[in-house]
Amino acid sequence: MFKGISHIGIAVKNLDASLELFKKIFELDKVHFEEVPEQKVRVASFVVGNVTIELTTPVSDDSPISRFLEKRGEGIHHIAFEVEGIENHLEICRNNGVSLINEHPVDGAHDMRIAFLHPKSTNGVLIELCEHK
Repeated sequence: MFKGISHIGIAVKNLDASLELFKKIFELDKVHFEEVPEQKVRVASFVVGNVTIELTTPVSDDSPISRFLEKRGEGIHHIAFEVEGIENHLEICRNNGVSLINEHPVDGAHDMRIAFLHPKSTNGVLIELCEHK
């Protein structure tokens, strides 16, 4: 079951500078910071209305975000949907010809298991499925 949008991920080169900009725009006073070793990223997330925005920067040159920034520059990286039964959703996608970046869920931010669908199969949009552990 899809529960809704979990967050919108934005790839940034400089987390501190980007966060200062977003703090001014959205008058933020509460920001969550986290490093996700498995993804080789550092994340700053905050809520605007009822949507979580996740600023993500690489902590290593071999991070997927580092490759994204080299290829496309800063900007929207992915849209994440919270699901119940992530393994089942991956199986449904697989059975319907959707290419998966992650065949099985991996650890992500916010104590979630995550998996990405390849944008070549989803009209150019990188989609993340996520489920609370």
